[in-house]
Amino acid sequence: MDLCRFKSGSSTEEKKKDTSNLSARLPTQIAARNPAAQVSRRRLLQDSNLAAPPFANAPLPPSVPVPSTGSGSFSAFSPKAPAPAVNPPVTPPKSPDTPSEAGSTRSMKWLYAILIPSIALLLIIIACMLLLCRNKSVATIGPWKTGLSGQLQKAFVTGVPKLQRSELEGACEDFSNIVATYPHYTVYKGTLSSGVEIAVVSTVLASSKDWSKHSEGRFRKKIDSLSRINHKNFINLLGYCEEEEPFMRMMVLEYAANGTLYEHLHVEGFDHIDWNGRMRIIMGVAYCMQYMHELKPCITHSELQSSAILLSEDGAAKIADMSVWQEVISKEKMPKNDDASEHHEPVRADPAGNVCSFGLLMLEIMSGKPPDSEHEGSLANLAMECIKDDRSISCLLDPTLTTHKENDLDIICELIEDCIQSDPKKRPSMREVTTKLREVLAISPEAATPRLSPLWWAELEILSVES
Repeated sequence: MDLCRFKSGSSTEEKKKDTSNLSARLPTQIAARNPAAQVSRRRLLQDSNLAAPPFANAPLPPSVPVPSTGSGSFSAFSPKAPAPAVNPPVTPPKSPDTPSEAGSTRSMKWLYAILIPSIALLLIIIACMLLLCRNKSVATIGPWKTGLSGQLQKAFVTGVPKLQRSELEGACEDFSNIVATYPHYTVYKGTLSSGVEIAVVSTVLASSKDWSKHSEGRFRKKIDSLSRINHKNFINLLGYCEEEEPFMRMMVLEYAANGTLYEHLHVEGFDHIDWNGRMRIIMGVAYCMQYMHELKPCITHSELQSSAILLSEDGAAKIADMSVWQEVISKEKMPKNDDASEHHEPVRADPAGNVCSFGLLMLEIMSGKPPDSEHEGSLANLAMECIKDDRSISCLLDPTLTTHKENDLDIICELIEDCIQSDPKKRPSMREVTTKLREVLAISPEAATPRLSPLWWAELEILSVES
């Protein structure tokens, strides 16, 4: 109570005093601050947070407004004995161990413990769903993997497009533009409005009564296998057509405008092919056959011969596969018992058989002789006779070929002998054949493919999409 009255009276007196004699009162104020007073004030500060009174025996100095460099109630004048500062009450900072922060930390730990495993589980579930959907998805057909946009992607995502008779009838001039007629099928030439040419191949069967379940099965299997081939040295499948009234089974293929290899080698009136052109054809066929053999599952060619090799406008090889039409016709000549006929599937050529056929094709290209001749007999027999007599097959070389190198010819003849030997297990693979040929001829896959490829897919969009 005395301390409170002292402070109140001091405050009233401070208001009444004149503050103009500051210099006269400063020595008295400084003198009052002796060590004993300092100790007493420190103890009072520790007990009450109030300003300590002056020493008991010293007169009460009047208060004057002096600018302070300290931070409390007392000014600090001397650097040697600074006055203790009386700070306003400050709330001490909370330590990390306070109950509120400890509870918050525990809450965050529980949140992380629940949230992180939940996110991880969700990601695992999403990954499993994506993997399951991917395994069940339908694979995109090879020829349509690239170069498509818009309606084409929608039309071809499930497979080779099915075309209407009216679309093909308009392109082939009411099916009057016949390119070739064979015992099992007919080839029509079609021209799209942009000028791109297509080949339409149709069975000669004119009634659904002659088309058995086996015929339909072989037709669909061939469409499936051809749709998996996407190579520039192959006559790729563009679409198909099947209708019952009037009956029709057709395949739409790329068109090669330069005839067959057989015609250029053995028919008068066709352009002669020099050594370099023939070697380019050999390499194109080799690259394509290697590609087919390395597909999963492997695809072989049952009729690999010069009549199945078409030529593009710039003389590149384009392999065609028309074996399906012969298979469906041959089946019709057998008793029409679909259940029993399933056990009489045609023998499919294996990779080793394709290698032998490729060796004979190389021999035909190199020699210029037909596979069978009335005067000389079988070309394969001629080659075997040379081998038995320890003569090189190079003796069968076409005399019109004069620009070849003898060393290259010898290596090619040795490779032909390896391909046509009687033991299939001793024949090289198509990869080995291609590698050896490329080392000798130095023709890359790009050089063996057609340089002029018709952009049929741009116009096919108009034909395949319903208006």
